[in-house]
Amino acid sequence: MNNFNWNVRVYYEDTDAGGIVFYANYLKFFERTRTEWLRATGIHQQEMTQAHQVMFVVKASTVEYHAPARLDDELRITAVVEKLGRASLVFAQEAWCGERLLASGKIKVGCVGTESLRPAVIPDVVVEKISA
Repeated sequence: MNNFNWNVRVYYEDTDAGGIVFYANYLKFFERTRTEWLRATGIHQQEMTQAHQVMFVVKASTVEYHAPARLDDELRITAVVEKLGRASLVFAQEAWCGERLLASGKIKVGCVGTESLRPAVIPDVVVEKISA
């Protein structure tokens, strides 16, 4: 499936006492990129929740850190769906600053019912948009 890119700027609030991006903030950057990917795909999370009573939640994440980012850096965050299951998606994501790979991760996102919070099948209309 296609590689999606989203640019983010590093703000002061993203950095730690050493002046580099705090490690957990890469998960925020990855989350924002997946959200923008959904929008670009034509999937609006609130509409999906209202129409189908399901939502996406993160089930698992692993991140490896390769190099630091600093205040004012412009980062390119990528997301690609590696696996589309009946009730889950696995994303490969990376954070880049120019040609430097900063962080890479695998994020498993599950589809759950809004009431039960139990696994639910991803609606066909959503699967079609993801697969397009």
